[in-house]
Amino acid sequence: MQAHEIEERLEFLKAAEGLKRVVRSAKLSDGAPESSAAHSWRLALWVLVFRDQMAGLDVMRLLELAIVHDLGEAISGDIPAIADVDKAQKEAQERADLEALYAPLPVGLRQQFWALWEEYEAAETEEAKWIKGLDKLETMVQHNQGSNDPDFDYVFNLTYGLEHTDRVELLAQIRVLIDAETAAHGGR
Repeated sequence: MQAHEIEERLEFLKAAEGLKRVVRSAKLSDGAPESSAAHSWRLALWVLVFRDQMAGLDVMRLLELAIVHDLGEAISGDIPAIADVDKAQKEAQERADLEALYAPLPVGLRQQFWALWEEYEAAETEEAKWIKGLDKLETMVQHNQGSNDPDFDYVFNLTYGLEHTDRVELLAQIRVLIDAETAAHGGR
């Protein structure tokens, strides 16, 4: 590998550091704000924890999807799921952010990252269905686990991402347990 090829990849990795600084609306159990990088890390951990239940799925692909699904947030930040935003505008911003973030990568690697993001967004492959659903479940668990303000909207969890968690039988089963936790926190 040539030095300039290494430098291009390092430039991308340095820019991706922005994901570590992006603060999400969720809080950790100690009250500290959650970062988008921490969310992506735990989403990947969910894959490892449940991989024995993912017969026929490509675990490496699942991990790749988990790691890249929120990379665009490294530039413009996270928009909370509860926020009322124009979805087309949000997607356009995320695409522009990813274009800037992926720019230093060699063409082949850039295309691979784009393909992963597109796969996640479309949620049509079995792996993408799982990651889309797990992404919602991870967020809900963090909402329940976090040391939230007294006016935190736990009711939001009860409908959040249903269209994704209900597409996979095990995820729907997990959701029943998470919904029970949400109800215990004040969701109805």
